[in-house]
Amino acid sequence: MVAIAKITAKGQTTIPREVRAALHVAAGDLIVWEVSGEGVATVRRVQPLDIEYLRAVGGTLGEWASAADEEAYREL
Repeated sequence: MVAIAKITAKGQTTIPREVRAALHVAAGDLIVWEVSGEGVATVRRVQPLDIEYLRAVGGTLGEWASAADEEAYREL
């Protein structure tokens, strides 16, 4: 698919309908731009982080954070 969009003087653009449909994005969704060293940009949808879930998971990982664990797994 090829879609062309113009950049405004403020650096803004409209994501063409076909691209929004292909990425499954709508108003309020997050996207990320990744630019390679060759000047190629890739755009993809980003899922928002569930901070409470990540905190809960982080709390369960604390049991493996002792000095003995660090020593045992240092060479992995």
